[in-house]
Amino acid sequence: MAFHDAAVTLPTQVGLPGAIPVGLPADSTVSAPATTSTLPSQSGARWKRRGLLGAAAAKRQDAAEMAAYLGYAAAWSAVRKLPERRAYQLFETFADRTWAKRGPSIIQLEKNLARVCPDADADQLAALSKESMRNYLRYWCDAFRMPDWTRERTVDTFRCENVELVDELLAEGRGLVIATTHMGNYDHTGAWAAATGRPLSSVAERLKPTRLFDRFVSYREELGIRVYPHGTPGVLDSLATELREQNRVVALISDRDMSSYGVPVTFFGHTAKFPPGPAKLALRTGAPLVTATLWYDGPTAVVHIAPQIALPPDAPTGEDCASQPGYTTAVAEITARIASELEVGIAAHPTHWHMLAKLWLDDLPARGSEG
Repeated sequence: MAFHDAAVTLPTQVGLPGAIPVGLPADSTVSAPATTSTLPSQSGARWKRRGLLGAAAAKRQDAAEMAAYLGYAAAWSAVRKLPERRAYQLFETFADRTWAKRGPSIIQLEKNLARVCPDADADQLAALSKESMRNYLRYWCDAFRMPDWTRERTVDTFRCENVELVDELLAEGRGLVIATTHMGNYDHTGAWAAATGRPLSSVAERLKPTRLFDRFVSYREELGIRVYPHGTPGVLDSLATELREQNRVVALISDRDMSSYGVPVTFFGHTAKFPPGPAKLALRTGAPLVTATLWYDGPTAVVHIAPQIALPPDAPTGEDCASQPGYTTAVAEITARIASELEVGIAAHPTHWHMLAKLWLDDLPARGSEG
């Protein structure tokens, strides 16, 4: 439903064959030397040597980023040419091999699933994480092949539960804000929305390599999804305008905050930070707010739209709401409601939640610490 970092972090998360992790080890960065009593000639030579090292490091990073882009481009092309059954079998094999390696992402996935399924034992968590990886790689196979899908296939292999509510809310003419999660196939959801006359916008995290990010943005725009890179100046203003003036759907990933402005919420009994964007847009524009969870049901991709989240009765609204008393409290209350609603959907379909990163605060390093 909404779109973000998974597109670019996949090589380091699941080790796709041929993909090269982007970036350099932390200890390979080159910093300016401290002032010392070194003789001028020695100091100059040291600066020159370090400058050369910095240039070499930059070239290595550029080469790694280009290799990552070329690896993705080759995979994208090859997977589209494979027979369909073979392509999905191949991605399931990738998923099983990645899961069997028990890398850090798989370990973290199981830690996250343990929060969702607290009564599961180690064997059950392993089975859950294996199935989750299969669903995650199915999404990736879909992503590589979707540019060749017809409109009929996009629509016929998708089901929206509570679509009547979506249409009722859009009929009010104020747009619709959807807070969603790392589940199912959000690209298919956006493509279905566009194909059925419910145009959708979202925000994607801007990551390197830039060429690969640009390619994924183009791919999603070809599906009919309008994408704003995260950090785009005035993005909240643009989304607010789309809601008010274009009656669009704005779908935002809401189960992990990628900024320093996250709102603390209780999520499966532990504290995490969720992004405030959906709440802020609802308060500012008056657009109705719902949550959505996504999963696969056999050959069909599914999205479930939960009932509308009512704004707190005393919440300030309108263009100047952020300057009014009670705004911060209202944002916190609405975001907590989003967390509660998403809990329900994730708990019902835990193997379709592909959260491979640290999420809860007690899993994250303390501010200012290493790691």
